[in-house]
Amino acid sequence: MAGSDSFLKRPTFASSDNSLAKFVARPVLRFINREVAGGILLLTATAVALIWVNSGWGDSYHEFWHSEIELAVGAWHLPHMSVGHFVNDALMALFFFVVGLEIKRELVTGDLRSVRAAALPVIGALGGMVIPALFYVILNTSGEASRGWGIPMATDIAFAIGIVALLGSRVSPKIKLFLLTLAIVDDIGAIAVIAIFYSSGISVPWLVTALIGLTAVWILQRARVWAIPIYAVLGVFIWYATLESGVHATIAGVALGLLTPAKPLLGKRDAQQIVDALPSNANVDEVRHASFLAKESVPLTERLENMLHPFTAFLIIPIFALANAGIKLTGDTISEAATSNVTLGIIAGLVIGKPVGITLFTWLGTRFGLALPEGVSWPQFVGMGLAAGIGFTVSIFVGGLAFDDPAVTDLAKIGILVASLLAAVGALLLLRYGKQLDTDE
Repeated sequence: MAGSDSFLKRPTFASSDNSLAKFVARPVLRFINREVAGGILLLTATAVALIWVNSGWGDSYHEFWHSEIELAVGAWHLPHMSVGHFVNDALMALFFFVVGLEIKRELVTGDLRSVRAAALPVIGALGGMVIPALFYVILNTSGEASRGWGIPMATDIAFAIGIVALLGSRVSPKIKLFLLTLAIVDDIGAIAVIAIFYSSGISVPWLVTALIGLTAVWILQRARVWAIPIYAVLGVFIWYATLESGVHATIAGVALGLLTPAKPLLGKRDAQQIVDALPSNANVDEVRHASFLAKESVPLTERLENMLHPFTAFLIIPIFALANAGIKLTGDTISEAATSNVTLGIIAGLVIGKPVGITLFTWLGTRFGLALPEGVSWPQFVGMGLAAGIGFTVSIFVGGLAFDDPAVTDLAKIGILVASLLAAVGALLLLRYGKQLDTDE
């Protein structure tokens, strides 16, 4: 009998003694596996965008992202869109597909499946959405500026978790778990806001077409059809119909993610028995079949997450930042931002509203019998709330949907960048020293 370990733990190029593997492959893999790696690339892309647009080649930045692309197959053609729109409408749909997968996993097998376990993070997340929006609305009551209330509601999961990861064992793992659950609920709220409030000119026929496509996906899953190419074609069809319907195209990605099965087709025990029973002289077909069965013991949501997360975290999101973070910083721009209610509303919402809303609503939850995670001090909890105030990716995305005036959009982006920086620094300090502050009191 061949043991399962020998079957499952096959040598890879990265684990070999090849010099290329030693000095290139393994360091790259170590970087990718770090929770802060995506944040580092995102910051790098943001810096490149800012340097590019404020350099002597600044005009080329706008020319590139506004240049039009066209894709046609026979009589069918993709609507004319710029490179920037393709990033925001097409590539980000894949990012939101992964978000949908994460939400589905949490709802079925994660913390959100238990009402008791999810209650406090859900309550905290609601506070972290309502209060920041309220802070913004107080400063922006009318006109186009009032449409930006959804911007400070957002949380950048990658950045927030990365901040916690930087502190390692100094922070209780339960804070990370609470923050992750809270951020997932925050994502659900952000998706609902985008779908309801930042979609316009709804075309009912196209919307019905998208729903028919989603129904087809559901039927095929019930029929246990698992041919990935079929779903890929249907996914593109649904995305196109959603784009034409007036609902933001990224919602198609979320919907497809939520439809993906989160339970394995084969029990892990059954798969283990099949692998253990594989004879030592097994032929290629037997090994391939056992490999397929072992793979089917892992939920499809998890497999797709593992496959797509590196692509979205290390390629799509940095490209999104490169396409959207380019702000012309002049003396006049900075001066206007310093007095703009749009900028100040976003900063107030993310840096003050987020931790206040999360902490206040969570405290109210504890008054009704729900327990704060064991070993977590209130100062550290406020620090976690500040980490959730790093809106960045999703905030910039919502900002692009909220405003038609590019000048107002730039003011919003400045507010997001400043707020995310302040929230990150504040979170690091409170998470690092919060336990000590609580003890001193």
